[in-house]
Amino acid sequence: MRLLIFDCDGTIVDSQNAIVAAMAAAFAAEGLTPPARASTLGIVGLSLLPAIQRLAPHEPIERQHALVERYRLAAAEVRARKAEEPLFPGAASTIAALGARQDTWLGIATGKSRRGVDRLLAENGWQDYFTTIQTADDNPSKPHPAMVERAMAETGAHAAATVLIGDTTFDMEMAKAAGAAAIGVSWGYHPVGNLIAAGADMIVDTYAALEQACDDVLGERTRR
Repeated sequence: MRLLIFDCDGTIVDSQNAIVAAMAAAFAAEGLTPPARASTLGIVGLSLLPAIQRLAPHEPIERQHALVERYRLAAAEVRARKAEEPLFPGAASTIAALGARQDTWLGIATGKSRRGVDRLLAENGWQDYFTTIQTADDNPSKPHPAMVERAMAETGAHAAATVLIGDTTFDMEMAKAAGAAAIGVSWGYHPVGNLIAAGADMIVDTYAALEQACDDVLGERTRR
């Protein structure tokens, strides 16, 4: 059995507009200048407090925690307005195809809360697709390897048969720290060159190419 672990934001779902809007609202509510769009997208994938600490490194810890709470409130308001967070093209059909394979477990490793992941799964009818789900609620922030390590422990998958699919350097670094393979996607929030520098074994430009990429990367690792 092999284990394919997906990141969420920037990999499965295009949530950039909602994230940028919520972050800008959080900073404005604290009387601070909102970070640039590129800066906000650069921290997608981290758990919320480490992300805020990168965006507001000179603010006292109390202010950083206040920004975390402001962001949570703003994100709820953005969701209530039904802000569009579409799946990337091909995500639904590819996840369905991979989920139907008898040799494959699917997992999620994300900086989202479990509530956010549960909402994503329910909206897309994916409740039965993912064997292991690792979120920011129960694990250290990426790039710490705990999410991948726990996913492997829960499924019994070996590191040589595990690949993390993500769009950020945090994903690539997390996978490598856990001994897993890493496939970067070019449609996300970090530049492809950065993904390669962070250890990506392969880059894919479309979901249509992902299943074969997983076969190729894991096939090479299991032949070693």
